[in-house]
This record gives sequence, C-alpha cells and structure tokens, in this order.
Amino acid sequence: MTTACLAPNGMNVYRGDGPCTRLLVGTAKGVTLLEKAPGSDWKISGTTLEGSHISSMLIDPVRGGTYAGVHRGTVFYSPDLGKTWEARGEGININHVYSLVSTAENGQPIVYAGTEPPNLFRSRDEGKSWEEMPGWRDMKGKDKWVFPMPPHIPHAKSLAVDPRDPNKLYVGVEQAGLFKTDDGGKTWYEHDSYSKPTDESYRDVHQCVLRPNHPDEVYMTTGMGLYRSLDGGKNWDHVTSRHGFPIGYPDKLIFSPTDDRTIYMAGSFSNPGTWIKSHTANAAVLVSHDLGATWAPASNGMPSPMTANLEAMCLYAGPTGFSLFGGATDGTVYCSDDGGENWRLIASDLAPVSKVEHYRLLLPGAVSSRGERPQPHA
Repeated sequence: MTTACLAPNGMNVYRGDGPCTRLLVGTAKGVTLLEKAPGSDWKISGTTLEGSHISSMLIDPVRGGTYAGVHRGTVFYSPDLGKTWEARGEGININHVYSLVSTAENGQPIVYAGTEPPNLFRSRDEGKSWEEMPGWRDMKGKDKWVFPMPPHIPHAKSLAVDPRDPNKLYVGVEQAGLFKTDDGGKTWYEHDSYSKPTDESYRDVHQCVLRPNHPDEVYMTTGMGLYRSLDGGKNWDHVTSRHGFPIGYPDKLIFSPTDDRTIYMAGSFSNPGTWIKSHTANAAVLVSHDLGATWAPASNGMPSPMTANLEAMCLYAGPTGFSLFGGATDGTVYCSDDGGENWRLIASDLAPVSKVEHYRLLLPGAVSSRGERPQPHA
C-alpha cells in the first residue's frame, strides 16, 4: 500500500512499502484523490463521495479497507482505496459521524466510530453492522457538556487505542473531557485532573495521542494548550499554554516515525472565536525534538501569516523516509518530504478541508450554513 488519507479526524499515520503515490483528501464536498507518478508532482485525479462533508478517514491496516465518516451522515466503506464507496452504517443510530479509529483483536479488524452527540459504535465485520457501546447515554456530568458554536452539541472528536491491548480505548469529547475504558467499553471513567476551575474553556479536548513505544505516555491537545501524562491519563503536565505561544489553540499532533521524541503540532494562534473578527487563523506547524520541552517553527513554504487554518495533518512512512501532509480550510494541501523543514503546495482550489463550519468563520460575514452567526469558541 502506498496510500494515505488526510482528513480533520481519524487515522493520521500510514505506512507502506514504497513512497506515497496516492492521497485521499477529505473535504467539505467529498473525497478528492491526489496521485503522484514517478518523476512528476501531485495531480488531482478525481472526487468521490461528492456532496458529503468528510469528517474522518482511515485505512484498516489489517485488510486494507478504507473508511470515511461524514458530518451529518454515516460511515462509508471503500474496498479499492477510495475509487468506489458504499454506505455501511447499519446500527449507527446517530446521523453525524465525527471520528474513526481501527484496531485488531486476534488478527481481526475492529473499527470504532464516534458521533455527535457523543456516542461510540463498534464494528467487527468491516462496517457491515455496528453495535452501540454501553454507558454513553448515561454518562455522569452530561449536564455540563456543551459546544460553543451552534447548535451547541458536543461530539466525540478523538479516538485512540492502546496498541498493546485493544480493550483499552480513549475517547476525547469536545467539550466534555477525556474518557477511557480498560475492558472494551463495558465501563468508562474520566481522566480530568488536567481540568482547572480557572480554565477559560471547559475540558476542550481536541486530540489524544499515545507516544509510540511508550503507550502509557499520553499527549492531548486542547483549547488550553498541550498536556502530557506519563501514567495513562491519571496525572497531567501542562506543556504549552494558551497565551504567548505561537500555537495557542493546538489541534493536530503527530510523532515522527524515526524518533519518538520528535513531535509535530499544528493549530491556530488563538481560538476560532477570534477568527470571526480577524478573518485569519494565523495557523502554523511547530516541531519539538525533546517531547515538548522546546519548540521551533516548521512551516517554511506555507503562507506567512497563514490566513486559513490547518485542520488536517497526516504522515506517511515508507522504507526510505516519511512525508507530512497538511490540509487547510481554503482548500489547499501542502507536503513536506524533509521532516517539516520545508513545505510545498501540491493542490489548491479544493473544497475546504474543515471540521464542520470552521471554514465559514474565515469568510466575510462569518455566517454558518444554518443561517446562524457562529458564536465565539472558548
């Protein structure tokens, strides 16, 4: 396989037996396919799932099936790396899929889908049927769960599975908190020691990532900055703050496949509520080679300042190196083949690569598709 997927949520690390030659980009109007022939640069070769706003994507590493989650829609499955798709959402009774993750148990693939409002569904037959995971409808503290933008409904934004044990699963809910199960979803508990009463945003979890080779070490991007836990989420250190840091509103986080002390982080200077007035996200990519102790710019070749927001980032590792890809709300896609030192534009004029209405916040007027003016995002 030499294919990777670039979408706001879902799987963002891929591996193959050669250089990456196909990139599936999840946009607000479908999946755009970029292809790269030997000796040439990337070219757009078509769009599938037209009209669907893609929230998340992944390629199952066990059998190679491709999955796409759809905002205000269901899960779609492709047996041929994005050329054709079929709806596979039987059993998912919430028509808004936000996040996807896959794992394997006894050599068989398992796929999880997170939704808005927050719930979790599991499939053991490549998406042909899904079962609702217990506990989510009765989770304690749901009276405090809210999302600032209309219609103010929180969502399961991030899913992560412990590679040592498929029964250990993390679910990050925006805005509600980080939840974990150690028994395959029978029971859940919240890891909330990072949350403080003085926080400007309530448990605004964006992405939960386990450090490769050290899966008890958990990293979490939030509306308050980046956090790190050395004990599976029980206790947390605040690595970066919301104010005075180049990325005050971090979202995407990826570890280098060649050095798990190196982290790439993408996000905007401030929260999306500020985009409405300024019409700029001032987005950037940073890199740390010491697990977040120090950071350096890693956006050379991208616009500076970057008006659009980087809402998707993925990594493809081949036998001789790795490539990073970034997708933005203005429909541009960037690639770096040298560890983030330099980026180049490989596609433009695509539909927005965007979590729900984020791209609309950067347009004059900043009015959502529901006809409502988006409210500031804490």
